[in-house]
Amino acid sequence: MTPKRTRRRFTAEFKAEVALAALTERQPLAELAARYQLTVAQTSHWKLQLRQQAAQVFAPAAGSAAPPAPDLEPLYAAIGKLQMENQLLKKIQRP
Repeated sequence: MTPKRTRRRFTAEFKAEVALAALTERQPLAELAARYQLTVAQTSHWKLQLRQQAAQVFAPAAGSAAPPAPDLEPLYAAIGKLQMENQLLKKIQRP
């Protein structure tokens, strides 16, 4: 009996490394695939994915939008109230 081979799972970092190596085209895909113990088809697929999704790296993330400006009206009202109280207290302290 041959032992059951489990399915390999690759991290995103590993896939990016292989795809970048394939994009540089310094080595044929067959040599890259052999070096990383992959098939040529898998290497080609990751290379294609990198080409198609490379623009998303530079796109602004959905959650990274600038936070909305705080409502300043209550703050200005509080400042005005404190200034008035301060002036009143100054008048009271002067005999």
